[in-house]
Amino acid sequence: MQLAIFDLDNTLLNGDSDYNWSLFLIKEGLLDPARYEKRNEEFYRAYQSGNLDVFAYCEFQFKTLKENPRELLDEMRAKYVNRIIKPMITKKALDLVESHRKQGHQLLIITATNSYITKPIADLFGISDLIGTDPEELNGQFTGKVTGVPSFQEGKITRLNSWLKFKGVSFEDFEKTYFYSDSMNDIPLLEIVSHPVAANPDATLKQKAIDNDWPIIQLR
Repeated sequence: MQLAIFDLDNTLLNGDSDYNWSLFLIKEGLLDPARYEKRNEEFYRAYQSGNLDVFAYCEFQFKTLKENPRELLDEMRAKYVNRIIKPMITKKALDLVESHRKQGHQLLIITATNSYITKPIADLFGISDLIGTDPEELNGQFTGKVTGVPSFQEGKITRLNSWLKFKGVSFEDFEKTYFYSDSMNDIPLLEIVSHPVAANPDATLKQKAIDNDWPIIQLR
């Protein structure tokens, strides 16, 4: 039994689904650009530098979910996936996922981006198991709060362990474990799998991969 784990943004996708979601909502008139663009950019730069306050970011991002009706959000999400996300999916990324699928590996996407946005994206790859940061819902509407542990940095390990427990397996049950990521934020999880792979890596992760003889691949 083998497990193949994939990061999503800038790994399987040639772009960031979270960052671009806010830009999309601005263009659709649901967000005030003067209020959101600068702050969104600040959070994105913090993420890239490894200094993101994930709870502050979730509060910022989930406020949009809270302030809009679910029906409208669902409509916007469908448009977003079709117009913005599909062009971000490369043949190399699809081929990588398919190669693991053909070998009978368990497939899992784990991303810091919220699960509301990323569930239909995982579906495009034919991957049913997804771990994302979960926005709290009450009576079909979002509350603006986070449920559980955000799947960011060491939080990805916490969430992965919970997922494995739910599946009734342990990490040790897998003969091989793969993890593909572009980001230095994912080094904690990359360090515990048997086959870490730096995919489209940022400068810090690229150097870490070189120092540890991890494979480096390009999916773009």
